[in-house]
Amino acid sequence: MRPQAVIFDIGNVLIEWQPERFYDRVIGPERRRAMFDAVDLHGMNDRVDRGGAFAGTIYDTARTYPDWHDEIRMWHDNWIEMASPAIDRSLRLLRALRAGGIPVFALTNFGTESFDYAATHYPFLREFDRHYISGHMKVIKPDPEIYRQVEADCGLHPETLLFTDDRTDNIAIARSRGWQTHLFRGPDGWADVLVAAGLLTPDEAA
Repeated sequence: MRPQAVIFDIGNVLIEWQPERFYDRVIGPERRRAMFDAVDLHGMNDRVDRGGAFAGTIYDTARTYPDWHDEIRMWHDNWIEMASPAIDRSLRLLRALRAGGIPVFALTNFGTESFDYAATHYPFLREFDRHYISGHMKVIKPDPEIYRQVEADCGLHPETLLFTDDRTDNIAIARSRGWQTHLFRGPDGWADVLVAAGLLTPDEAA
């Protein structure tokens, strides 16, 4: 079935999201591994993505772990360095779909404040036809509830939605609900899927 809407994840699909890479560069791999072993930083980030205060959640965590206080605060203070660079070909695919009249949605685990901040650096984040931001929805992928909310809001049948995400657990839940899915491993493979689905020509997907 030809998709009626295309849904993009953002982190590692449109923008690289690699906190470990940032910390490896700033404090070194050995110290980074020790910090990630001592502090559940991704769990902290999940709380932001569920709607928690961006600075407040991170700074509270920093105070809880005084040995890592300054490094944890970097998650907020140097956040845009972790969320970079943009993945240029993915952005071209997004814009080619919109130019062809294909509705394009974002479904992303993102805090409300951090998304607004990211959009000041990456204005293309405002270009989607619909935004499904977990911080506003108070639920994160792969909870089935976030997919249910997307379906209810957009009014399209699940089998008409084509979704790409870089995480297998997020893809698995979408597929279980009947969505068409693609596990993102780079923009070249995603471009091939969009062409095969009849949404873009090879030239449009270049």
